[in-house]
Amino acid sequence: MDTSGCHPSDRRDKSNQLWRPVRTRQEPAPSHGGSAQTLLVDALNIWVTNVIIFALWFWSTDRGGPPTCGLTKRAEADFLFPQMTLHDRELGNWIPGFIDYLFLAFTNATAFSPTDTLPLTARAKLLMMTEAMISLLTVALVAARAVNILA
Repeated sequence: MDTSGCHPSDRRDKSNQLWRPVRTRQEPAPSHGGSAQTLLVDALNIWVTNVIIFALWFWSTDRGGPPTCGLTKRAEADFLFPQMTLHDRELGNWIPGFIDYLFLAFTNATAFSPTDTLPLTARAKLLMMTEAMISLLTVALVAARAVNILA
C-alpha cells in the first residue's frame, strides 16, 4: 500500500508547492511556422492567383465574355483599351483577348490603379478596386509578417 502523502510533513511540502511564485522568465515566443523564403513563396502564390482570377473575371465580364466576342457593340464595353482609341484601319476591328485582360490584371495588381486601360462601368471599377485592395493587403500582410519574423 502506498503511504506517500499520508505523513503530515508530506502534505505540508505539497501545499508549499501551491504557493510558490510563478516564474517570471519570459519563454521564447512559439514559432508559427515558416521562414522568410516560405513567406515569400506563399505571398507570390497569392498574388499570382489574384492576377489570374481577376484576368479571367475581367475577360468573362467585358462585353458579355468570350462567347459573345465580336457580337456586341463597342459602346457596351466595360474597359477602354488604348487600341480602341486609335483611328487606324488595321485596329478598327480590334477586340481584346485573354492576354490583354491578363495584362490589365497584372498592371492593376502591381500599380494598385488602372494604367493604360480605363474602366468604363461601375462593375469594372468595383472589380479593379477589389483586385487592387487584395494586392495591397497581401503586400501589407507580408511586410507585417516579415517584420515579425525579423524581430
